[in-house]
Amino acid sequence: MGDFPIEIVLAVIGIAVPIGAFLWEFVFVGRKRLGYRVQMDTPVTGEVESVFPGVLPQLRPSLDGASPDLKDLSVVLVRIENSGATDIDTRDYKAPEPGRIGLHLRFPQRRVIGMAVTELSDPGLADNLDVDSGITVREDINGHIGVIDLPKVPLDRNEHYKILAILQRSEGAGDYPAPVLLGGIKGGRLLETHSRTGIPRMMLALLVFLVLVIVVQLVVTAVEPVPTPLDCASGSVTVVGSSAFAPVIKEAAEQYGKRCTDAHFAFGFEGTERGLDRLAEDGKDNPGLLTISDGPKGTGYPTLVYRPLAVSLFTVIVNKDVGVKNLTADQIRLVYRDQVTNWREVGGPDLPVVLVNRNPGSGSRNTFERRLLDDRQQPERTHTSCTAIKRTVISTAQHCEVQVTADMLKAVGEIPGAIGYSEFSEAVAADLATVTINGVGAGRDAAMDRTYPFWGVEYAYSSGELPGDSLAASFVRFLTDQAGKDVLRAHGNTPCADLPDPGRCLPGS
Repeated sequence: MGDFPIEIVLAVIGIAVPIGAFLWEFVFVGRKRLGYRVQMDTPVTGEVESVFPGVLPQLRPSLDGASPDLKDLSVVLVRIENSGATDIDTRDYKAPEPGRIGLHLRFPQRRVIGMAVTELSDPGLADNLDVDSGITVREDINGHIGVIDLPKVPLDRNEHYKILAILQRSEGAGDYPAPVLLGGIKGGRLLETHSRTGIPRMMLALLVFLVLVIVVQLVVTAVEPVPTPLDCASGSVTVVGSSAFAPVIKEAAEQYGKRCTDAHFAFGFEGTERGLDRLAEDGKDNPGLLTISDGPKGTGYPTLVYRPLAVSLFTVIVNKDVGVKNLTADQIRLVYRDQVTNWREVGGPDLPVVLVNRNPGSGSRNTFERRLLDDRQQPERTHTSCTAIKRTVISTAQHCEVQVTADMLKAVGEIPGAIGYSEFSEAVAADLATVTINGVGAGRDAAMDRTYPFWGVEYAYSSGELPGDSLAASFVRFLTDQAGKDVLRAHGNTPCADLPDPGRCLPGS
């Protein structure tokens, strides 16, 4: 529906209509309201004749023989009430002044042969309905309509009185037409009311209206597309590189795609070095390619431009059979320099150590060697497959290499005596045993104050500067300045933009 604010319009209507209905009902037309309702209209001839056959013709109002026979009788009880919001005075009746009559209670096809005023809500009303008030009985239209003329009775709110009339048919047959009260109220209205049971029509109408407004709003919300953020971009981008950071990037891309539906992502997480190589070879004049690196790129990729994303926590992991909960940084260095070959040497069981390494060039391996091995290379070892080791009986210290994080987690989890390293949240998700370092567990605060040493910085790399309107540039901004930071935090990372010292994320920090 474009920029038309339909939700606001519906909300205004949903508020204005009930307010308008209230004002109309209780301030304008409903302030003065005189109501009447027929509470009883019952034929009595059949009931009397069934008990006393032939008695009615013998009963007459007088003994002179001029009164009509008592047959086709009915009894009517009419309640007349102030059903408005304000009092009604004698001056409020529309009948001409200075006349005393204000209302006319008419009974078509019946004549009135007797009447009485009954049930006054306030005894003081009797003074306005006595024999001197002008209340009279007469006939209209050639005697076929009985009429009771009622005086201008002042009625406070909710006050009422009742008229009980005995009627006799004057013409016609079958059911009698309903009694009608005629007259008018200045600034208000005269209407037939009903017993106050069930939901009033006005309330029911308002309820239906509000339900319809809500339904329309739900339909509009469901049909209306989600507003596009200002920084959305369309097109395609391929993200490659660090397998350790792959789950974070994939979830962030999913969140971005929910907001920017014309964006399309592809992934190739085969390790940092492979990602940097691919970007260096294929990224020229290709703004649709990004590489994620666990650390700085080094000197071999001069055309690549970095953008810091987050401080990422790493951890040392061991097979659950090892049982070691803590290692010092010195012990970890000795293990990876082949100077500790059995777990009993560091407080563990009599079990050979199996070193699991990432392939050379891995960002995770570079971070591990930089933070825990004092940036020293490990001893040269021949390449060995971790899958091959699993199929042998391990009686001496061993080593093997894996290509990506998922392989590292699998190897450490399955090989007895294995030790390795990975991104912390991935190790926790895989339910692997993590090791505290110098008695300190992996945590944001510990990494920030450098009491926990095993952390790195994640970078996004492009080949040269990205066009500002490209999907890659928009996605990087999403990760660094927008809701993508929430995804980074959810995986245990600290966005560089949140650091009190952004220099912490610069290469070489």
